[in-house]
Amino acid sequence: MHRNLVDAPPLAMDEDSIEAGRLGALERFDVMDTPREEAFDRITRLIRNIFDLPIAIVSMIDGHRQWYKAYEGLENREVGRDETFCKYTLQELTPLVVPDARQDQRFAQNPLVTGNPHIRFYAGVPLRTGDGHVIGTVCAIGYEPRQFNARETAILCDLSQLAMDTLELRQLAAVDGLTGTLSRRAFKEQAAHAMGLARRHKHELACITLDLDHFKTINDRYGHAAGDKVLAAMAKACRQHLRGSDLFGRLGGEEFALLLPHTDRKGMAEVAEKLRGAIGQADIRHGASKIPVTASFGMAPLDARTQDIDQLLANADIALYEAKAAGRNRCIAFRAQDDLAKGPCRRVLKAGRILFNNRMSSIDCTVKTLADDAAGLDVISSIGVPETFNLVIRSDAFETRCRIVAQTERHIEVEFC
Repeated sequence: MHRNLVDAPPLAMDEDSIEAGRLGALERFDVMDTPREEAFDRITRLIRNIFDLPIAIVSMIDGHRQWYKAYEGLENREVGRDETFCKYTLQELTPLVVPDARQDQRFAQNPLVTGNPHIRFYAGVPLRTGDGHVIGTVCAIGYEPRQFNARETAILCDLSQLAMDTLELRQLAAVDGLTGTLSRRAFKEQAAHAMGLARRHKHELACITLDLDHFKTINDRYGHAAGDKVLAAMAKACRQHLRGSDLFGRLGGEEFALLLPHTDRKGMAEVAEKLRGAIGQADIRHGASKIPVTASFGMAPLDARTQDIDQLLANADIALYEAKAAGRNRCIAFRAQDDLAKGPCRRVLKAGRILFNNRMSSIDCTVKTLADDAAGLDVISSIGVPETFNLVIRSDAFETRCRIVAQTERHIEVEFC
């Protein structure tokens, strides 16, 4: 691996260690990009009603964005980390109240203040884990300046603790309420057990990840209720072609995974194509209109180089991103035999930065997969990212030159030069 230390003063390295621990805590809760849940939506409704404010958010913050687990009064579900008020809440680790953003030098030129939605008032409370890591915030936001007294701040702190308690209880859930599939945590636990059995008894096993194509467009065009109907119908269509021994889980909003015991590469491809056809033929209606639905598939067999379920999912994800970059609505297998020289890929959650234009320009990213000579990066938008750049992971004192090998709107696969 190409490594060299990133220059930084001791304080910056301390901050990097804190950030690495924070992202590790966020990863343990396994909540990023999961579906909306009524328990969290109820908290945002309470915030709006108690404080009579138009915007309420329960958010998580990874390496490059603030993502909303629950939100009221907003259209988008995420914002770049550089633009969010909540990055200051992460830094200060205490409630942050901004009576008038136009009068605060930290926020006066923020695009969310100078342009839509023209934020004026902000109150944010850290979402703190039991071991002290801040993984996100609970926020109350308004369009007009206002004061926020100690009693109101205490109420928002209680609601933040309620959100944290709900996150901890959520970890115990085994079934996704909308689709009837396994929850992400339950899927990974059962898949890890199945992998252990496959290794012990030396039988074949395969993993498939699938992602509905253009799901955001479906939500925007038909509404979130129709989107939920699509997810439930897709899961039902898939289950009709699965065995009782197969594991089927929901990893994120529109991303699902399957684990197929006693299945070789040929059988894996046959299952994926069968599911792709079933999803494409599903008759999902919105009024008199049929909602067109397709999905992209990534496939990965268990091999001697795959150490755990995270690595197996990462291999399938690499193939999935390749399928989406190639035009979607197709099945692509991870090319393990072509990549024998490469080190194993693992799922991670690390803060990264893309540097280009002689280090004058930078873009925050979240490193989602990492190998000795490759990585998968999430960004707010891949538009404007050059073909080659430097990737910095400060918590690992790591920097290397990269070349893009595949990309979608918000994800980039790179190999190290």
